[in-house]
Amino acid sequence: MEKIPRQKIHLVPFDQIAGFDVRPGFYDIYGATAIPGGVNFTIHSNQATSCELLLFHRREQEPFAVLKFPEHYRIGNVYSMIVFQLNIEEFEYAYRMDGPYEPEKGIIFNKNKYLLDPYAKAVTGQSVWGRRPQMTCYKARVVKDDFDWGVFKQPLIPMEDLIIYELHVRGFTMMDGSITTVPGTFAALLEKLPYLKELGVNAVELMPIFEFDEVKDRREYKGKELLDYWGYNSVSFFAPNTSYSAGVEYNREGNELKQLIKIFNENGIEVILDVVFNHTAEGNENGPFFSFKGIDNNIYYMLTPDGFYYNYSGCGNTLNCNHPIVQQMILECLRYWVTTYRVNGFRFDLASILGRNEDGTPMSKPPLLQSLAFDPILGNVKLIAEAWDAGGLYQVGSFPSWSRFAEWNGKYRDDLRSFLKGDEGMVGAAAARITGSLDLYNPEVRGRNASVNFLTCHDGFTLYDLYSYNQKHNEENGWDNTDGANDNRSWNCGVEGETTDEEILKLRRRLVRNACAVLLASRGTPMFFAGDEFCNTQYGNNNSYCQDNEISWLDWSRKEQFAEIFEFFKFMIAFRKEHTVIRKRTQSCSVNFPEISLHGLHPWNIDYHWSSRVVGVMFAGRSEDLLQNDIVYLAVNAYWEEQTFELPLLPAGMRWRVAVDTWLESGLPENPVYVEDKWIRLHPRSVQILVVEEA
Repeated sequence: MEKIPRQKIHLVPFDQIAGFDVRPGFYDIYGATAIPGGVNFTIHSNQATSCELLLFHRREQEPFAVLKFPEHYRIGNVYSMIVFQLNIEEFEYAYRMDGPYEPEKGIIFNKNKYLLDPYAKAVTGQSVWGRRPQMTCYKARVVKDDFDWGVFKQPLIPMEDLIIYELHVRGFTMMDGSITTVPGTFAALLEKLPYLKELGVNAVELMPIFEFDEVKDRREYKGKELLDYWGYNSVSFFAPNTSYSAGVEYNREGNELKQLIKIFNENGIEVILDVVFNHTAEGNENGPFFSFKGIDNNIYYMLTPDGFYYNYSGCGNTLNCNHPIVQQMILECLRYWVTTYRVNGFRFDLASILGRNEDGTPMSKPPLLQSLAFDPILGNVKLIAEAWDAGGLYQVGSFPSWSRFAEWNGKYRDDLRSFLKGDEGMVGAAAARITGSLDLYNPEVRGRNASVNFLTCHDGFTLYDLYSYNQKHNEENGWDNTDGANDNRSWNCGVEGETTDEEILKLRRRLVRNACAVLLASRGTPMFFAGDEFCNTQYGNNNSYCQDNEISWLDWSRKEQFAEIFEFFKFMIAFRKEHTVIRKRTQSCSVNFPEISLHGLHPWNIDYHWSSRVVGVMFAGRSEDLLQNDIVYLAVNAYWEEQTFELPLLPAGMRWRVAVDTWLESGLPENPVYVEDKWIRLHPRSVQILVVEEA
């Protein structure tokens, strides 16, 4: 048998482009990734005819090298190239793409536009808040992930046990004189950890921290600079906002945020990100052109038949979330934040858009939401939907969930606001919301953790303003007070805004205590807005998106001014944690009481009459350790007159103790108060919470 000679092995030589050694890259790793000896660059476009990689010296506006991807460096619609001899500390990058220009079809390639990598892990040029150097384009940096998580274990707090505290990273510390590092940053927020632990919350929901351009729509009104303060116009989905870092991290972007998440988790506080996948900062046809428009405009955005932008977001464009390419990007983005940053959950802004088809119609089983619900990497993170959008799609109670998505319960907010200020005809709705909104969330379909209860959030009045203003006061926004919601269900207690009337001030504080007590004694996950615990005010502004100033920042001096409100919030948070029956179903108690029951002025007989303004809710079961009964009775009198409640009869050896009485300035009895008979008197517009004790 003739021996077959061994063939000589030839090593494939490097190609040379613009003076760099290059090779075809890793086609399934999108973005720019440092590898030994070089950097892998991968990007895809369905309709581009060519692609160029642009390399810039740091802070320079023109590229020092342009590397066109050879045609054989393209597989399918993916361009990939490894560039050797690159030091990630010394360059920034962008792309240019050429292709057809058919605006009537939404195809608008422009070979002269510099494009930001959609998978960029860090964006340059905005490291100082409010100041952007002269830039011709957004550029990206290559990030080295060298953060040491050590022996790290996430809290994995059950949804029903969460107490969510929504905050703005910058506004939370800008007016706090106790912060020793740079205010308005992740580092400053980390310094507030002792405060958050004292308050007792176990989850923070951070308003957008993805890279956004706060100066994009900068304007001046009455001598005051207005910026995109909230940050709901994402520039890059994979990159943290550089101006939230106390130090310049360059190619280790995100380490300060990772440190924050790590230490918060180690101290039992989960971190939930408010994410905006419904639109981008590119806006409509009149908006900027810096990324998705130049890569695949008619894939990334929902377009009308004549190539214009659908605007279900209210911000000019709508991300085409259920196109397979966009689905893939969103899923990979969330996976990245979970695996690289160890994020504990996500709140999806205007989430109903995520369930719209490519033509804008609602879908019964949106593939994006289904893929998020069943993705293994996302298997134990919290998924919370804002179940409406600016196009009028309102899905509170009907959001496609696969028993994975919870919802911001907008009906809880609206119904309880109306009931607590004394509106007629609200008893039935209030009782339903306090007991878990089972009329909206069938436990057999949605599980028992679908409702995130809230009365306030970033979008609307603060809790103090809810009882200080009848109308919004957004004049400082510069739109003649036409912006912001008109349906606030608020009450000024007799005087609009600030007053020196002591009786009105006492009433306002009592109504704040009422709201706190009811929220934290309701079945469902409670959430409140940062500063509500010490009556922070936005001076009646219910849409402070552009106010990077004292209107939006937390005024920490009010913590001393409203010290008794702060102490009451602390008590109610601890009370909720102590009483399992408020949070979830437990084993039955030894008394023949149902798990949840509704009452009026007489036990077991709630009055649904139109003029009724009282409700009693009793939760009954066993304590967490199952060793004792856990029975809690919430009595709410929204009347302006005193009301007498008859309590459910207890067996011998048990008695009712008043744990909370919001009529009192502190909201808490100084000494134990026991009900000697079966009657309690509730003062006007007040709340009592009672517990059963063994006599």
